[in-house]
Amino acid sequence: MSVSSLNTEAFRQCFRALALALAASFPALAETQSGFACDTLMVSGNPEYPPLLWQSDQAPGRLIGAVPALLQEIVEPLGVDVRVREKGSWARVQRLAQLGEIDLVAGAFITSERIGYMDYVLPPMIQLPTTVWVPKERPFLYRHWPDLLGKRGSTLINNSFGQRFDNYAKANLMIEGVRSIDQSFLMARAGRVDYVLYEQLQGQVKLQRLGLADHFIALAPPISREGLFFAFPKGSPCNSEPFREAFMERLTLLTEQRRLEALIDEYSALYLGTGS
Repeated sequence: MSVSSLNTEAFRQCFRALALALAASFPALAETQSGFACDTLMVSGNPEYPPLLWQSDQAPGRLIGAVPALLQEIVEPLGVDVRVREKGSWARVQRLAQLGEIDLVAGAFITSERIGYMDYVLPPMIQLPTTVWVPKERPFLYRHWPDLLGKRGSTLINNSFGQRFDNYAKANLMIEGVRSIDQSFLMARAGRVDYVLYEQLQGQVKLQRLGLADHFIALAPPISREGLFFAFPKGSPCNSEPFREAFMERLTLLTEQRRLEALIDEYSALYLGTGS
């Protein structure tokens, strides 16, 4: 055997010994890795979405609610850490998703634009009706979308209520986008707009928290009823097919158990300060 071969074999033996020593020194390393593309999900969503999602008073920069709680139950058995953070307005969160700077959007309706930069996970968490909210002292006849013609509305910037209504509204309605839904309700209260477009569940708890529940009514029927989905930005390194499939299986199981409905009751009470 040549000197060169002896040196090569000695190097291989040394490398194997070093690898075994490292494995013995860090036995917990393999146990903490999820086995997916990433071990930590950076998550954000609409911060104006109680009881599903809102900014924590106790932990600035963190989003809490029924959806983060559900998300934790989905991914914890998968060995993935979750960080649900406030990243600014809903419009900014969507921009960050486009850029791939967050790993998951915790609640979005499907639109043709969003499909271009996000992969939606089935099934939807919940079906949400959106209603026309008006001050009690200034109601108007509403039966279908054309009854909103000529009236001024308000909602969050870049908010969607389903592709069909979004297209109709863009072509026919006057709807002002604002950064906070609180502002929309206060504008309607002051007579600056005629109505507020917002989901029925979220509108109810928002108005109760603002002390305005007795001053607004929701007109029937809802303008739309849309599924709310988790969605992975296409540019996220966490967006792998194996992880999405494992995520979907956990979500399906918890949806069949109606877990989100129970969490909505719990977090509604927390948001309104009526919980134990």
